[in-house]
Amino acid sequence: MRVGIAADHGAFELKQYLADQLRGAGHEVTDFGAHSLNQDDDYPDFVIPLAQAVAAGTIDRGIALCGSGVGASVCANKVSGIRAALIHDHFSAKQGVEDDHINILCMGGRVVGIAVAWDVTRTFLAAEFSQAERHQRRLGKVSSLETGLPPD
Repeated sequence: MRVGIAADHGAFELKQYLADQLRGAGHEVTDFGAHSLNQDDDYPDFVIPLAQAVAAGTIDRGIALCGSGVGASVCANKVSGIRAALIHDHFSAKQGVEDDHINILCMGGRVVGIAVAWDVTRTFLAAEFSQAERHQRRLGKVSSLETGLPPD
């Protein structure tokens, strides 16, 4: 799978760890930065290009990280076509893809340990959208917010 990953200083070490794990698991990884630890960097500088690549389809799924994961999630969700979620547990990682078709996983480097982060990441990448009619209907209503058209 083509996986993109991005983080600011608040999750730089977690990003490095996850990128290595992903490569070791056979994924094609694109690192959107940060490429060095800089306490003055800003997560939008890395998360926006990641989200744009996922929306364009050049990356299959993304992982966006910051100190809490909240800023990365808010930022990624501003890009049309992105369904990013802040997740720190196995169940939500699976359900988020199966039911809500999330395409970017957001986590906080200051609030989740590396073992949990890797478990959540593997679960997120292994899950597939269910294609259930009720989930497609709900996503259509959410997508209508991006187009400005009323939901069906």
